[in-house]
Amino acid sequence: MNTDSLFQPFKLKTLNMKNRIVMAPMTRSFSPEGIPTADVADYYRKRAAGDVGLILSEGTVIDRPSSSNDANIPHFYGDQALAGWDNVIKGVHGADGQMGPQIWHMGIMANHHSGWMPPAEFEGPSGFVNPGEKKGVAMTEKDIADAILAYGKAAADAKRLGFDCVEIHGAHGYLIDQFFWDALNQRTDQYGGATLAERSRFGIEVIKEVRRQVGEDFAVIIRLSQFKPQDYNYKLANTPQEMEAWLNPLVDAGVDILHCSQRRFWEAEFEGSDLNFAGWAKKLTGAATITVGSVGLTGEFMAAFRGEASQPASLDELVRRMDRGDFDLVAVGRPLLADADWVKKIQNERVDELKGFTKEALATLV
Repeated sequence: MNTDSLFQPFKLKTLNMKNRIVMAPMTRSFSPEGIPTADVADYYRKRAAGDVGLILSEGTVIDRPSSSNDANIPHFYGDQALAGWDNVIKGVHGADGQMGPQIWHMGIMANHHSGWMPPAEFEGPSGFVNPGEKKGVAMTEKDIADAILAYGKAAADAKRLGFDCVEIHGAHGYLIDQFFWDALNQRTDQYGGATLAERSRFGIEVIKEVRRQVGEDFAVIIRLSQFKPQDYNYKLANTPQEMEAWLNPLVDAGVDILHCSQRRFWEAEFEGSDLNFAGWAKKLTGAATITVGSVGLTGEFMAAFRGEASQPASLDELVRRMDRGDFDLVAVGRPLLADADWVKKIQNERVDELKGFTKEALATLV
């Protein structure tokens, strides 16, 4: 397979990438009390040394009392945690890599299997953890304002530490996505509404605050998904028109790149076109996009938790879509989690050395 298009440089504001391959954010839970360790720094340094064009960190939570449901998820606030991230980015830059943290608030979550609980109740738009199921508390307008400022502060800290960009997590049923989703956002104030465009106000204000705190020249990404963990077939936007009304205000608010998460990148987003989510997002907004979803593997991510292994798969369809101009960047998750040298193996056609993926890979940092 000809993968030349994956190895073209990409430049946008503070990003100056050697190729089009992005390491997708993948939760690892190896940061006790929220502090990234030397092992975490080494994990990311190895991917930079393996020629990943841009590393996006695992989700790292903002400074809100219940932004996390896991004691081992890293924080992006506090002196100790930020010192840990300083160590991470120095290692990545020392290996000639580029990196951005994915800043995150989980919103209202199920309790973690460990039994650990945050020091305050989970918070979200209307107190729902699932459609029709209450848990946690509905955020007051002060809570919302404070959370918006916390996103901005985390982004400013990322810039101060020398990161090359920042990604806002707005996907997968977490806080920003909970505001997007009508089943979980039943507010009657300005942060609710009957349409997706109306329910986007919280996300838009987060983006504006991030942009205000980092300035115009710092690259800002947002990760979005149509599907929800509770419903893989759900779509926030059911038509291209609804998607346009959702995404263009996010770009206008200050987003440079739309990271369009789907479970399988080759699946069409709407009937009548084979364009995927990233393809439609680029067509409708003109912004740069990242595609993601089972790149380089036969099975999708959640299958790994059911014990299903995935094997290496052809990149021909990915390259066909990229050559057509559907998207600008490609995020790779599990192959890079299991193998720091995946990019080099692809570039040098060492396909016989590619590894599959099993759930056991989640248990260690390699």
